[in-house]
Amino acid sequence: MAVDLSYSDEVLDLVDRTRTFIGDVVLPLENLHAGDIEAAGGDGLRRELNAQAKAAGIFAPHAPVEFGGLGLNMSDRSPVFTAAGHSTFGPVALHLGAPDEGNVHMLAHVASPEQKDRYLQPLATGEIRSAFAMTEPAPGAGADPNALRTHAVRAPGGWKVNGVKRFITGADGAGMWIIMARTRGEPGDRGGATMFLAPADTPGISVDRYVHTYDRGMIGGHCEVTFTDVFVPDEDVLGEVDEGYRYAQVRLGPARMTHVMRWMGVAERAHALALDYVSEREGFGGKLGDLGMIQQMVADNEIDLAATSALLTRACYELDQGRHAANETSIAKTYGAEAFSRILDRCVQMCGGLGVSEDMPLARLANEVRPFRIYDGPSEVHRWALAKRAVGRARKERDAGVKHV
Repeated sequence: MAVDLSYSDEVLDLVDRTRTFIGDVVLPLENLHAGDIEAAGGDGLRRELNAQAKAAGIFAPHAPVEFGGLGLNMSDRSPVFTAAGHSTFGPVALHLGAPDEGNVHMLAHVASPEQKDRYLQPLATGEIRSAFAMTEPAPGAGADPNALRTHAVRAPGGWKVNGVKRFITGADGAGMWIIMARTRGEPGDRGGATMFLAPADTPGISVDRYVHTYDRGMIGGHCEVTFTDVFVPDEDVLGEVDEGYRYAQVRLGPARMTHVMRWMGVAERAHALALDYVSEREGFGGKLGDLGMIQQMVADNEIDLAATSALLTRACYELDQGRHAANETSIAKTYGAEAFSRILDRCVQMCGGLGVSEDMPLARLANEVRPFRIYDGPSEVHRWALAKRAVGRARKERDAGVKHV
């Protein structure tokens, strides 16, 4: 059976228009402000860029058409998100960055019609930003979501939520919240979580402080947040009570892949910059690009980019078929996150002193991609999950009498 890996003319045109917009409008702003989105204007800049992206017809390619987006599936998002990711400001400009992109995806699949009108519509159109509050300080939920300690208890007409969250991306200035809280069992128990929707002005929500990290392309920071008797009416429970972890999977697998797409753009940009440099820089009697050790780094970058692209394509295909794709998304996320770090490190090395200087963006781009080995699940957790599933399959096959010879 032939496999068609081509894109429609409409998607290719969207990719071209996105590249042009990023190159002409967004990259100059990023370079002017050394990749610091808050220094460049923060939310005010976001609104300006969103308006320009709408005028260019490239805004929110992932969002449902009925809410102002372009309605692309996962496979078609990939080259568009990668083109946007060539600038660290690109995802903000096109409104396809985390956590908003993942929240739009989940609300489109899980929210009730009334919740879509109240929360999805203003989020998808860029009127507001959002936050997804699951991660907690130790000993609470992090890479192990079953450690969830934030809890919600019944109250007349709804629920009251109490707890502390940490590393909540985009929290400062978010217009709405998706809060994961335990509604059954104790920390460490499997399941028993529920998702709650809340406007930002709900009493009891406190953004306490920024947890400073060395990536600078995210509006609203990565914050510590306290929920104190936050009242959520029954109509703002997202999905069914106690089924929050199941709904989280609707978001997490695709969101991991869109992270890969965006950071692929960063890696492609860095590789292109390094290639330009070594193809012209003189040294040791010729061009650096003609030296064997430099050529090995170039080739290894090409391999890492191609391998990540192939894994991403497979994972997106599985997701578009409606499958859970747990293995495919974990493999693509883990490989991509580590490959991008390798690529940026090689690019810095190829460019020598300029690579670690502010005359080139490579060092700060390396800082942007390094956290991806932690975000959306550390590499080690994905490896543990992959191995656990593989061993489980082997035991089932053995018990069924399957022999591998």
